Amino acid sequence: MTVVAEGLKIDWSIMPTYNTIMAVAAGAALLMLVMFGKELIANAKDSTQAINTEGYSLAAGVFGIILFPMGLHMSLTWPLAAGGFPFDNVIFGETSIGLGALLLFSSFYLWRKGEQFASSNPLKKFGRLAQPVSWFVFVLGLALFGIALAGVTYKLFAAPAEEPISGWFADYPMVEATFMSLLFAIIGVGAVLFPFVLRKFREGDFDNGVVKAAGWSWAITGVIFALFGAMNFFTHIGLIVNTM
Repeated sequence: MTVVAEGLKIDWSIMPTYNTIMAVAAGAALLMLVMFGKELIANAKDSTQAINTEGYSLAAGVFGIILFPMGLHMSLTWPLAAGGFPFDNVIFGETSIGLGALLLFSSFYLWRKGEQFASSNPLKKFGRLAQPVSWFVFVLGLALFGIALAGVTYKLFAAPAEEPISGWFADYPMVEATFMSLLFAIIGVGAVLFPFVLRKFREGDFDNGVVKAAGWSWAITGVIFALFGAMNFFTHIGLIVNTM
């Protein structure tokens, strides 16, 4: 990235940027997880309420096949380093690997073993099944807290003035730094609570503050992440046009 008299210029041929579709997929995946949890709880309240395991298998596979290879490529090749944003490869790439891997294996399991959720007590079954991997989710939540802290400490995420909409705040880097850091932190809250949510599920207790806090944290941030990613299809295209 170089600054010249006529404005910012970026050689996009050496800095592929695809965290737009990654953000949309991550937001949609968070919403899918909340919906799956709601179906498990609905079944616990009324066993006649079926769980759409085939649909969730398809959805998890779609989101996972987007997030995992893109996150892996970003983490191994650091394409955003060429433009002066090496930290973004860590922030977006490595988190996408973690979420993408979880989604892909969840999709495979639901495809092969989804009929087990038609048996009695699927809520408790899910609580036992996901328990071992829940601590990986927990640590990913701590990592998200670390990203949030780095965001406000080093004023990350600020868009250049050449980017539409987001660039309006180029002179106020703490605005976008605070917004994105809060987003990562709130997702982290749901991730850190996940093992404790599963414990409640195993106990048959789903109407409590821990479950509700985790669900709302992922529901709210899922919507925001998806919409922000969709908006970035315009803003990133505008940035490319303005800096070619």
